[in-house]
Amino acid sequence: MDMEICWHGRGGQGLVTANEILAETAIAAGKYVKAFPEFGPERMGAPIRGFTRISEKPIRVHSQVYEPDVVVIMDGTLVGKVDVAKGIKQNSIILANYAGSAKELKDALGVDVECHTLDAIKISIEEIGKPMVNTIMLGALVKVCPIVPYDMLEDQITSKFTGKLSDKVIVKNLSALKRGYAEVQ
Repeated sequence: MDMEICWHGRGGQGLVTANEILAETAIAAGKYVKAFPEFGPERMGAPIRGFTRISEKPIRVHSQVYEPDVVVIMDGTLVGKVDVAKGIKQNSIILANYAGSAKELKDALGVDVECHTLDAIKISIEEIGKPMVNTIMLGALVKVCPIVPYDMLEDQITSKFTGKLSDKVIVKNLSALKRGYAEVQ
């Protein structure tokens, strides 16, 4: 399965880390990957994007993603401020950290594609204690679009954060991942 993902978020929300974790998990699953962020001199809170390509075959394209199969919106406040639906196709999927329903998201974006929402901020406050939505959005992503096996994603998060974060914080992130997977609509 070839998959192109465009991520939209704000600096400091963990978009770059989420993109890296997904890419590393796909590589561990034997897939080819290109993943990179796009940002310049932006600061914490400024809109940023990231791009991921995952394929069964070597990837020869080295540009940003222009027609994403999946759009991941890490911050619902970008809806209406940034053209997060740019380049979507008829069969694209939009996944958003958005307090409203999927229908409300479709209406806000003016699109007629498959949409999924969850309140990742609420989950992150409850599970992690701060508004860090990256693991939650990864859980939701692999639920709506099983790009990589969920258990491999858990293993990658544990591996990536071991030695960098306390075991307690890793467990909180795994719990947040699980809730993102379970609660996405």
